[in-house]
Amino acid sequence: MTPFAALHHKDTPLLLPNAWDHASARALADQGFRAIGTTSLGVAAAAGLPDGAPDLRDETLRLALALGSEPYLLSVDAGDGHSDAPDEVGEFAQELAAVGVVGINLEDSLGSVALHAAKIEAVKSAAPGLFVNARTDTYWLGDGEGTIDRLDAYQRAGTDGVFVPGLTDSEGIAALAERLDVPLNILYSPTGPTVPQLADLGVRRVSLGSFLYRRALGAALDAVAEIRAGRSPLGTAPSYDEVDAFSRREAT
Repeated sequence: MTPFAALHHKDTPLLLPNAWDHASARALADQGFRAIGTTSLGVAAAAGLPDGAPDLRDETLRLALALGSEPYLLSVDAGDGHSDAPDEVGEFAQELAAVGVVGINLEDSLGSVALHAAKIEAVKSAAPGLFVNARTDTYWLGDGEGTIDRLDAYQRAGTDGVFVPGLTDSEGIAALAERLDVPLNILYSPTGPTVPQLADLGVRRVSLGSFLYRRALGAALDAVAEIRAGRSPLGTAPSYDEVDAFSRREAT
């Protein structure tokens, strides 16, 4: 079992914050997080691209190259693998692993179950040590129908974990966790169960997705509104020197 996989089998769930650039990743690592994820929305927005754009493959690889050699475990949001060809998805996974990435998310977007399973198999063949977190969008884009059938297929394909964003019902989460043979990843929701509650429900990984990026943008908008109104903005902000240090690869 790899060190990253082992984090999914602790007494408490792996809380995975998601970064969108080098500075945000280093800032989170300095808070003691052993593993950091990326958020495709944050990466895309920072590059002026819509989430899911074809060019996001190159941006994802560029960020992985910047972050993969850092002293924390990096998991990358790879969307649908940026290809409908399983072999190409496997090659992309191999490129990510080569620069130090230890895990990826692969989402099905409610597409073909067989195709997504083939992508998982291709990744596990091309990069056996990479932790594959197979995401199904049955709750994110639908009403949850077909969740078990999809996840069973992905487990048979060799996925190391499964991700079900949009599922926030405690009973549903507990029933799903009980049914699975691999760790269950849930997307944190401010209106859903807390991390301790998710732990009690059997969840092994809690992702923050784009939440931190959106909160950062919200804080910036709140601050400029206060300044424009003649008030001092509330909240905290790292100093210039601190951010400059976060942006340096040799920062500790």
